[in-house]
Amino acid sequence: MRIELDRPRCEGHGLCEEAAPKLMHLDDDGELVIDVPEVDGTDVDAAKAAVRVCPVAALRLAAA
Repeated sequence: MRIELDRPRCEGHGLCEEAAPKLMHLDDDGELVIDVPEVDGTDVDAAKAAVRVCPVAALRLAAA
């Protein structure tokens, strides 16, 4: 699966980073950086959690 970010929609709340710190982080400007865009195995659960907690629905999972 692939994590996709709707950058204009992202407001930098950081909840996704808390849910999946191995997959993404906020940079010094508060912009989300997807460190691991392609996920599988146990990382899928973390990616799903990150998508679920985003308050502005800026993240989604797509088939790779």
